[in-house]
Amino acid sequence: MKLFEPIQLGKLKLKNRIVMAPMCMYSVVKRDGELTPFHNVHYASRAIGGVGLIFFEATAVSEEGRITDQDLGLWNNDQMLKIKSLANTIHNLGSQVGIQLSHAGRKAEDARNLAAPSAIAYNDSYQTPLELSSKGIEKVIADFKASAQRAADAGMDVIQIHAAHGYLINQFLSPLTNLREDQYGSQSLENRFRLLKEIILEVQKVFKGSIWVRFSATDYDEESTTIKEFDQMNQWLKNLSVDVVDVSTGGLLPKRPTRIYPGYQAQYAEHFKINSSLKISTVGKLGDPNLANYILETEQADLIALGRPLLRNPNWPMMAARELGYTEFESYNPSYGRGFNE
Repeated sequence: MKLFEPIQLGKLKLKNRIVMAPMCMYSVVKRDGELTPFHNVHYASRAIGGVGLIFFEATAVSEEGRITDQDLGLWNNDQMLKIKSLANTIHNLGSQVGIQLSHAGRKAEDARNLAAPSAIAYNDSYQTPLELSSKGIEKVIADFKASAQRAADAGMDVIQIHAAHGYLINQFLSPLTNLREDQYGSQSLENRFRLLKEIILEVQKVFKGSIWVRFSATDYDEESTTIKEFDQMNQWLKNLSVDVVDVSTGGLLPKRPTRIYPGYQAQYAEHFKINSSLKISTVGKLGDPNLANYILETEQADLIALGRPLLRNPNWPMMAARELGYTEFESYNPSYGRGFNE
């Protein structure tokens, strides 16, 4: 049963192919970027449920880089110490743990001054961002590196660099939002990729765990980044020793797919899988265990990332095992196992 097979990702070994996708919880009530009791219960319960890898939600590398002021941050050591404590708990409960490092760029809803590759607002309800200077870009890269060091100190197994959903790195990748004329500018894909490349290289200096990248494989606009450009970037990521690309879609523009259905993003994961040698994670309406396992069995992806299914049911892995007839799944303890007995 592929869904429950272990997988080796560089130095990282997962006990199954089930990943808790990073999902913003907007629950940092003191606006200080620190974990709360809610987060401790929220993430630990999915480890008890048997998820192989649990990602903390989008975690800002700087105060001005938060999506909202209720998001997690990793720009100081007080934040790191709370993350370290929760990471230890998750490890003790039998799961691996990752963190998604992010900078929202022009989509930072509560920031006073938005930063972006070019001075183009997301939509009419957002303020127009300031175009990042060369020193501003240097600061962004330094912030990712500093947060990666704290992630290492906190015992993270994985760092996922958020280059999707219209946030800052995604803004640099697309010719629609990057109109710069410098070495980070839109004249070439290599230039638009440069920020992501330099972030990865700096992160690798301080973090020796598994490094992932999340891409939006389409912005639902034919003038934006093309699938062939993603093929090239995936090759560059492989050369940079990135272990996994997590494939999502959208978010750069106020546009949505015309139809959303179970597994609607798996087509992009399959393309990445066929056209690269990277391990690929897919996400998006994959709560049906039969569909999730089918995607893995047919080699459309290597990992299944779940968001809303795990919000609905922290014990989704055990439910999936029962539905698929997989009898070797071990519940956290016999008491939890009894909960699924007829």
